[in-house]
Amino acid sequence: MPEDRIPELERLRAEIAACRLCRDNPLRGDDDRLPHEPRPVAVISTTARILIAGQAPGLRVHDSGLPFNDASGDRLRQWLEVDRATFYDPEHFAIVPMGFCFPGYDAHGSDLPPRRECAPLWRQRVMDQMPQVELVLAIGHYAQRWHIGRDCPKSMTETVKDWRRYAMRNAVPAILSLPHPSWRNTGWLKRNPWFEADVLPFLRERVSILTN
Repeated sequence: MPEDRIPELERLRAEIAACRLCRDNPLRGDDDRLPHEPRPVAVISTTARILIAGQAPGLRVHDSGLPFNDASGDRLRQWLEVDRATFYDPEHFAIVPMGFCFPGYDAHGSDLPPRRECAPLWRQRVMDQMPQVELVLAIGHYAQRWHIGRDCPKSMTETVKDWRRYAMRNAVPAILSLPHPSWRNTGWLKRNPWFEADVLPFLRERVSILTN
């Protein structure tokens, strides 16, 4: 990494760690404040060739400060065919969700969507620090819509089904759309066996190439 980029990167990391926007100045007003102390979780890397772009940390990740430190992470590592040491090595993977902080739960006990304040403030600045990324794993529709842009289909299922369109195009970074590895998507995986048959072999091949 060029030495002149180090202070800029460290400054960005410090600014993200100190961010309290969703608590102190929520986009939708006082009634939409984050109900707990923010704890931004992101791994920004200037060497990793793969970016994992998720949605937002869950409660367990919020407590530990370690991204994908839960059952979803176990399933994701199975999809990638990498061990924990490789997964958490910033030489190989950057891990930057669309929302850096645990957003809380809805009335049904499900995680709320990523905070609306986060991506407009931070996403492009973070991406500008990682020009070496060759593959973005866009997990869930929030990440897919940001990284694909206006061309993104309306549903997560449509976007993942059309994975070849974005993963094999002549552009850098390539974008591979994935469903969220949450246990809540187990039914989706059973209803869509093409994901395991077609997408995972391609994913594993690309991960092997880009981490070796």
